[in-house]
Amino acid sequence: MSDHKFTFAAIIFAEFDWYNNDDGNTTMISREQTRINYDRMSRWYDLFASSEKKFTKTGLHMLGAKAGERVLEIGFGTGHSLVTLAQQVDDAGLLVGVELSPGMIEVAQKRIQAKGPGRSVQMMQGDGTLLPFASNSFDAVFLSFTLELFSDTEISVVLGESHRVLKQEGRLGVVSLEKKDALACRLYEWGHERWPALLDCRPLDLRKSLELGGFRVQAAKVETMWGLPVMIALGRPL
Repeated sequence: MSDHKFTFAAIIFAEFDWYNNDDGNTTMISREQTRINYDRMSRWYDLFASSEKKFTKTGLHMLGAKAGERVLEIGFGTGHSLVTLAQQVDDAGLLVGVELSPGMIEVAQKRIQAKGPGRSVQMMQGDGTLLPFASNSFDAVFLSFTLELFSDTEISVVLGESHRVLKQEGRLGVVSLEKKDALACRLYEWGHERWPALLDCRPLDLRKSLELGGFRVQAAKVETMWGLPVMIALGRPL
């Protein structure tokens, strides 16, 4: 391995406040620790998350945001999706992003300013478990590689809040690691159980989660990222 790869790996590991969970129980780190970790790696995030982009792009296409719509993205990270969504809703619409990490918000703000579509974008620090919006406020809600960062209990709350703020005819787009009986999933889950701050997300039964959250799955497809299944789904409120 080259010196620059050693250096990059050292940087990433140093940015995490991580620990070994030896008891073998599934562990999710706290929301505060999640915020701290993403603040620390916000400068480097795009360097090692580039493999997610094509799945997010597919999810945005499935969501199909239109000019004049009101769209919410939960967990927008460094803002790549915000750029696309802002272009889609145009100045006639409204795009709001909620992100836990101030460091990620800072990177996203710079990206939006550089790309130009800033007038229709509002960014705020917050948590998907408590959305500060009125009911029936949005035509669409989007989450990409975000839902699997929450515990099982929190997922039901996030989906409940998404359901609440969506209009009855609204759309929910989700991109998530998908739980399958496959070697890659079992290995990843093993790592997540032992190093939950480093491998902070874990595969979900996304269809089941959406249905329990009050959504009808209108469309879904499964693709693969580094051997891990990724589900891209579009839900409608029941």
